[in-house]
Amino acid sequence: MGEQTLVSGKWLADMVRRNVVGPRLRILDTSWYLPMMKRDGKKEFAQCHIPGASFFDIDECSDRTSSFDHTLPSEELFADYVGSLGVGGDSHVVVYDASDFGAFSCTRVWWMFRLFGHPEVSVLNGGFRNWVREGHPVTGKLTRPERAHFPATMNRSWVKSFEDMTENIATQGFQVVDVRPYARFRGEEPEPREGVQPGHIPGSRCMPFFRFLDDEGMMLSPQELRKFFEKSQVDLSKPICGSCGSGVTACHMVLAAHLCGAPGASVYDGSWYEWFTKAPPEHIVSQVKRS
Repeated sequence: MGEQTLVSGKWLADMVRRNVVGPRLRILDTSWYLPMMKRDGKKEFAQCHIPGASFFDIDECSDRTSSFDHTLPSEELFADYVGSLGVGGDSHVVVYDASDFGAFSCTRVWWMFRLFGHPEVSVLNGGFRNWVREGHPVTGKLTRPERAHFPATMNRSWVKSFEDMTENIATQGFQVVDVRPYARFRGEEPEPREGVQPGHIPGSRCMPFFRFLDDEGMMLSPQELRKFFEKSQVDLSKPICGSCGSGVTACHMVLAAHLCGAPGASVYDGSWYEWFTKAPPEHIVSQVKRS
């Protein structure tokens, strides 16, 4: 089917209507929400989803031994998990979520597939929000795909560790883009996790993830995205690393850079949650003075 970074609701609805969903085309609902959002992606999926879709649980497909949220899984775990969803080495995967933004967590799963060596993955532009708005079919019927073999090889250069981020403060080998809202970045509004205060990594730039989307929840055009990078003083021709609260919405920036012809932006997997927990006070930048 060729690599398509974004697919439209119309295209996917046509695939569903033609009964193409199967081993060669897998649809994954990747809905994940912060506790403050008071939504349960798995429960909502069981009630209503795109016909033929399976549920991808970001928390389940993670390194459960880590003290941080949904840390990346090993190659073996990822291969086993997506194989259980019927995703094979030759499957075209389409990911979406049901957030009010139009895209929230699906970009993380898009990035994970690419990270583990599978470029045949697309994001449903506009997400479930627009799928429903456009009148495409939904169902509560659960399908159990046949297990498939998925070969996974991680591109480790696309993942940054706490040590990488600390070293980068001195070397400035890559640009750091934080996609949390401006007020959390500046330290003016609270973080959603208990015991974590807002602020940012020294030298990072703020590009809130929802600014990559228009009012309808659709991805901005490459031209508009380039303007946003430029306005944010981020050079697409140089290495970039995305950060957020816990490594999920950072992937919006990776997708945006990819659409601008700059593939291969990396992600700080631990993001602000890990940084605040481990970094010395002088490496926690805030516009708000704390007692």
